[in-house]
Amino acid sequence: MKVRLRLFAWYAEAFGREEIPLELAEGASVADCLAAIRTEPAAARLPPSPLVAVNLRYARLETALREGDEVALIPPIAGG
Repeated sequence: MKVRLRLFAWYAEAFGREEIPLELAEGASVADCLAAIRTEPAAARLPPSPLVAVNLRYARLETALREGDEVALIPPIAGG
């Protein structure tokens, strides 16, 4: 199945793009999606459990994905 991984702020800068199309096995989870991108060198900058949203809703690593889902990596926010 195909999903779109969206990247924002410094995640997008690290990966050099704002979106990564991924082909995952049926029944894949958010954890599987993250495992698929951890092979890229830029993934070394990701925290062990980044904040993730699926279709604009916060999601856990075990959340099942479906064809066409949009998975977003939400970068940490600092303020002052």
